[in-house]
Amino acid sequence: MSSPERVNVAFMASEEDRLSQSGMAKGHRPAASLNLILPSPGHWGAPGRSQQHGQREAVATPLVPATPRRPWQLAYLERKGTPTSQIEQHKLEESLFQLLIEEKKEGEKNKKFVTDFKTLTDVLVQEVIKHDIGKKFPGLEKNIDGEESNEFTNELGEKVIVKVCPTEQETAVLLSVVLDGNEAASRALAKVVHQDIAFEDPALDKVDVDIPQSIMGIWVDPIDSTYQYIKGLSDVKPHHGIFPTGLQCVTILIGVYDINTGLPLMGVVNQPFTTQDPNTLSWKGQCYWGISYLNANFHSLPQPTFPGTNDNKPNGDCPKMLGKGSGDMQTKVHRFSVVTSTGEAEEIRTALSDICKESLYFAAGAGYKSLCVILGLADVYIFSDDTTFKWDSCAPHAVLMSLGGGMVDWKTCVAKIRQGQNAQNLPQVLYNVEVEGATGADRWANKGGIVAYRSKKHLEDLLNLLVRKLTV
Repeated sequence: MSSPERVNVAFMASEEDRLSQSGMAKGHRPAASLNLILPSPGHWGAPGRSQQHGQREAVATPLVPATPRRPWQLAYLERKGTPTSQIEQHKLEESLFQLLIEEKKEGEKNKKFVTDFKTLTDVLVQEVIKHDIGKKFPGLEKNIDGEESNEFTNELGEKVIVKVCPTEQETAVLLSVVLDGNEAASRALAKVVHQDIAFEDPALDKVDVDIPQSIMGIWVDPIDSTYQYIKGLSDVKPHHGIFPTGLQCVTILIGVYDINTGLPLMGVVNQPFTTQDPNTLSWKGQCYWGISYLNANFHSLPQPTFPGTNDNKPNGDCPKMLGKGSGDMQTKVHRFSVVTSTGEAEEIRTALSDICKESLYFAAGAGYKSLCVILGLADVYIFSDDTTFKWDSCAPHAVLMSLGGGMVDWKTCVAKIRQGQNAQNLPQVLYNVEVEGATGADRWANKGGIVAYRSKKHLEDLLNLLVRKLTV
């Protein structure tokens, strides 16, 4: 039994997954379903789950509209014989959805985007996480920071501080101000926020690690890749399992770090829109978690096996070994897979293309690209720009560390390799120090860029190849 001063890791690692469940039999804590607060594109589904390998699967059951239905989707529902009342509800989604979106202010924006949005969904999810964790572990909510300001402005110009109130009725009244008096939507959202949800995960039941609450800080990104969420594309085709855009690129990230060392301790990565049923158009999601504290490592994924090898150890031989030459003198050429952003610098993209060939992938969302590495869809995620932030990287970084990998600073990587140092000993990205002289969101930018990896050996070999091709 944990003492009040120590946090039971199972609860912390399961908090986001518990939020993602649409409803189970017996509730025991006030909570909100992330798949209710973060609704799928306009479909009301039934709850479901899967416990294979400790991963969680949930069918989204939204009570509020998300990305509005496209005309072809409405026509599809009409052909399928969907009740008229439901179709009419979908047609109301556009106006309400626009009420939930607000352009970010200067100082909040990511300079990578011309226009950067936040939604009431972003803010609510973040505030629910703060509320629930603070209720379970009093005082810890003060150490929670996130991407979004909880200040919202409605169309009447009224500024509202969004928070979870003591009662469902009070929360509904507060939300009605944000939603310009839309009481039906406000009541639906408030009901979700105060809903009781029970949580079960056999994999977490086996975790027996306590981390002192006094050393914990938490970074939250309530919706990573908000733009993809707003666009709501559901028909994007993946490239070797990696989606370049679309709802699959949306993630919710909760990362816990040590406020003294800055190192990540625990991470939860929720991908609420993983697969869509072609008949009902409902979505299923997956949730992944990892814990890395002292010498203890736990995670929800099966033991990784690296492509092209018989080795299931993170520091095994390089993947996708291709033959070159003939006979017994045949040599091996490494073929790496890398995921990056379309906004990556041209010189780096060219060099990566030369190394990876067809195994260079592009995708939206920093959380999703990191998830691609976690799942073994790519060996490394590289982004050299300074437009990712601590809330983007903390959660997946913790999961990667639990798998034997990590996340390091891109500029430091380049400098160390050019000095002839071993890339396997590169310092990890830290989460407790602001960028000196920066203001606004830039205070918590990953200033030197990031490199996420699951295997130190893969990282070192790739960087040795890549840095030789770069002039700056």
